[in-house]
Amino acid sequence: MLGRGLGGDEEQGFVSPIEWIRLECHQTSTIAADVIAVGENLERLPQTVQALTGGEIGFPHLKTMARTANFIGGGFDEIKLLPKAKDNSAGKFYYICDHYRHSLDPKAYEAEQTERVENRKLSITTCDDGAVLIKGLFDPEGGAALRTAWESLARRSGARDDRSRQKRLADAAVEVALHAMDIGAIPQQATQRPHLQVTVPLETMLGLPGAPGADMEFSPQPISAKTVERLACDASVTRIVFDSESMVIDVGRAKRTISGPQRKALNARDKHCVWPGCERPVSYTSGHHLKHWFFGGGGELENLTLLCYRHHWNVHKGNWQIIRDQDGRVVVIPPTVTFGPPSRGPD
Repeated sequence: MLGRGLGGDEEQGFVSPIEWIRLECHQTSTIAADVIAVGENLERLPQTVQALTGGEIGFPHLKTMARTANFIGGGFDEIKLLPKAKDNSAGKFYYICDHYRHSLDPKAYEAEQTERVENRKLSITTCDDGAVLIKGLFDPEGGAALRTAWESLARRSGARDDRSRQKRLADAAVEVALHAMDIGAIPQQATQRPHLQVTVPLETMLGLPGAPGADMEFSPQPISAKTVERLACDASVTRIVFDSESMVIDVGRAKRTISGPQRKALNARDKHCVWPGCERPVSYTSGHHLKHWFFGGGGELENLTLLCYRHHWNVHKGNWQIIRDQDGRVVVIPPTVTFGPPSRGPD
């Protein structure tokens, strides 16, 4: 059945043998390609097949050997690699074979790496509810760069951090984007984040009953007043006033709520996110007003502190509170949790 499908895949309407195996055998394209590579090289790998039959290696070792044979061509000799297959895990053997391939033909290996770079792709899809789905494929170098940026930020931040790894990686990706630094910026100085355009009615910021949400560029769903409050804590704000017919009648200048000298002083004092147990560096923090500037809080250092993305979110949307005691130490107060039905009032 397999041979007949591979021989006549074009007549059956399939674009390639890989496509035939993927659809007819319900396998992924990667597995289909591995099966074909093994089938094409079985006659060149008699001792490797024997080692597989004897339980000395696994099928992943065999497919890596076949892949290497395809790369090298006519001069391939399984004897040089088989002992390493027997002595190493499948993942380690794959790594060893990559080094071996590079040693034999660095130009061909580089061409393969270049092709992977050219095949990078990323798709961004917005769902009806405003959620965003991101799917991508990256070469080893690009993937390593992303992981380097994300992994350190995706570590658990304290014993109470019960987020899953997927949640922590997602938060890290957002954190990197929100706090991306300008080219040439010095880490210990003020940072400039990407500009987010938000349109918010005055009654929303004031928290008045019946106020609508705010509109943010690239977001098809309105954002809440608490989100606007967090974004505006340390941001460039431009005043745009509309009249009753939605005509623009006034545009004010952009203003950084925490100025350059203030931010430098804040960085020097706090040194990192002040949340107990968190050591996010200043380049990954926002200035937080203990009393928000929109509600009359001043820009003096006593009213400012540094918080990372997650802990800033905790304060503005997670109902945590953060205060300074009489000695200037930061104290965090968890949200109030009520268990069971509300107590009955007096008769």
